[in-house]
Order: sequence, then structure tokens, then C-alpha cells
Amino acid sequence: MAWARFRRSFRYALRGLATALREQPNARIHLAAAVAAVATGWLLPLSRLEWCFIASAVALVWVAELLNTALEYAVDLAADGARHALAAKVKDVAAGAVLVAAAYAAFTGAMVFGPHLWVLSSNALRGG
Repeated sequence: MAWARFRRSFRYALRGLATALREQPNARIHLAAAVAAVATGWLLPLSRLEWCFIASAVALVWVAELLNTALEYAVDLAADGARHALAAKVKDVAAGAVLVAAAYAAFTGAMVFGPHLWVLSSNALRGG
């Protein structure tokens, strides 16, 4: 019984993720950025700690994006098609959280990938 409940809740979570990817253009942008970060990480000699930073940044952006999407749906449901100044504030603040997470991810990517890319470009310029 508990196993069936667990599988069902997992299926609901995957359905929510699929809904966000299907209906939210920014979620697709975050997916592309996550794939790019992981691909770049595979090409570079990242340490285990660097992978932890990259994985944490990707996860933070996804958590923020999914919570933002859930809040948007809830606000739209509560507003029932009407425009409310408070509803707009809720959506704006949630979007701001995604922006902060994305900025942190960009900073983390620069700090982790930057030195590796610098070494690669320096070696390429020297012919080695």
C-alpha cells in the first residue's frame, strides 16, 4: 500500500515537471542551460566539489522555477481571470526569486568553469 502511494506521488511529481516544461517557456530555457552546464562539466576536469556547486546551482534554479510556476497557477486560480494588484505583486516577487537563483547559477558557473576555460584557452593560444 505504501509503495503504491509512493509510486503515485512520484508520477504526480513527474507530471508536474512535464507540465512546467510544456507550458512555461522559461522552464525550457532553464532546461537548456542545465544541459549546457552538465555538458560543459563533462568536457572539463571538474572536481567532485565543483560538480557539487554546479549541481546545487542547477537544482536551485529548478526549485525556484517550479515554485514560481506553482504560485502563478495558484494566483491565476484565485484571481479567476480578474486583475489584482496584489496578485501581480505575488507573481513579480516569485519571478524575482527565479532571477536571484539564475544569477547565482550564472555566478557559480563563471567561478567553476572560468578557470578551466582560461587554462584551455591559454594552452590553445600557446599552441599546446
